[in-house]
Amino acid sequence: MAERLEPTWPHALGPTTGRISDLEPDDPRIARLAGGLARSGVGRGDLVAWQLPNGEPAALALWACWRLGAVAAPIHHRATAAEVDRMLGALPAATVLDDGWIGRLVEESPPHPGGPVAPDEPALVLHTSGSSGTPKGVVHTHAGLAHKARSMVRIHGLHARDVVLMPAPLGHVSGVLNGVLVPAAAQMRAVLLPRWDPDEALAIIEAERVSFMVGPPTFFTGLRDASGWAPERVASLRIVSAGGAGVTPAFCERTAGEFGATVKRSYGSTEAPTVATNHATDDARLGWHTDGRAVDGVSFRIGDAGGLEVQGPELFVGYTDAARTAEAITDDGWFRTGDTAELGDDGRVTITGRLSEVIIRGGENISPAEVEAVLEAHPGVRAAVAVGVPDERLGERTAAVVVPVPGATPNLEDLTAWCDTRGLARYKWPERLEVVEALPVLPSGKADRAALRDRLTR
Repeated sequence: MAERLEPTWPHALGPTTGRISDLEPDDPRIARLAGGLARSGVGRGDLVAWQLPNGEPAALALWACWRLGAVAAPIHHRATAAEVDRMLGALPAATVLDDGWIGRLVEESPPHPGGPVAPDEPALVLHTSGSSGTPKGVVHTHAGLAHKARSMVRIHGLHARDVVLMPAPLGHVSGVLNGVLVPAAAQMRAVLLPRWDPDEALAIIEAERVSFMVGPPTFFTGLRDASGWAPERVASLRIVSAGGAGVTPAFCERTAGEFGATVKRSYGSTEAPTVATNHATDDARLGWHTDGRAVDGVSFRIGDAGGLEVQGPELFVGYTDAARTAEAITDDGWFRTGDTAELGDDGRVTITGRLSEVIIRGGENISPAEVEAVLEAHPGVRAAVAVGVPDERLGERTAAVVVPVPGATPNLEDLTAWCDTRGLARYKWPERLEVVEALPVLPSGKADRAALRDRLTR
């Protein structure tokens, strides 16, 4: 029988500055916020959305929704107004919270007693752009989230004495999982960092004895390159789980040596969070050269198109758009990840590439189609292709190859300013520009992205 999300709470959540602030299991703010939402007309199964930086208000909103039986729909705090509108447009009607409203509801509302929630009821909707640029609402259930959190505590070998530093936002699957749910399951402390600052992160790791971090390579190379770096400042860190492009064996070996920690690769997505990694009982070096082995209850296979497919109890149950769900799930219930992979005889998986062309910069998905649409709207650009080029720090950066209109001379500064005016989030802006007379094309007439990527990386 599927598990129900039991009312276990984080020992502590926060902070906005580096100071741990306690959020006890029966913290009255959670019940009062749930009560305020109920008085505002939010009921069981209703969607509640917000856009907040990491911190207690965002965590309170998650737990209050789950106490009430509502569905939390946090939005990435760096999304622009135009992107937020598109994300909300991908949802059924939702109540939208802001920080001020959360504060008023907590102060003025009677507590909500909570109640039973069915395991298969929706609990969370997260947005991912995928390859098309149009937001997709990814739906997770209480049972899936509960299984995932408890499984990862065992897989990573975590305990109540551990402390996690979480820079990823609570609008991101890694933030929700590793900043809220895993700490709740392990009864460990979490420090939510609202904005990535390597020097501040070093200070927090040292002061709070942080022992567990999850994220793309950029977090760890940033710490190592910070002005205040010293190995003794990260001596408490014992587990580093890194995912995304750029997690090479060289990165893992170098980071393990510099940090004195167990460093391993992990694989997952918004739809299938952390479905492979090295287990606590595995040889640590195996976690450098593969993306690990399946976690509890997960199975992998290679599909007809050569893409990796996955099944498991933590998988999402679909998108808010039924047509997209039908495209992503096979007739026999496997999720098409869109990645290519090698499956070893020892059960280990190694991701080798992507069937889609999504650019992954510092753990964030960037849709080439979305970037191209903005660039091609520029009056000086006739055609544009966006591709990811390797970057040691961020995994990939976005490079734009453009064909100008006759007489125009587009430059990178001009095009990034244009992206700003068009409401494209800063991390999606091209960071390299190549101006060409014509784009190489495939027999189908589509741009030859592989040829362009080769040209940019030679």
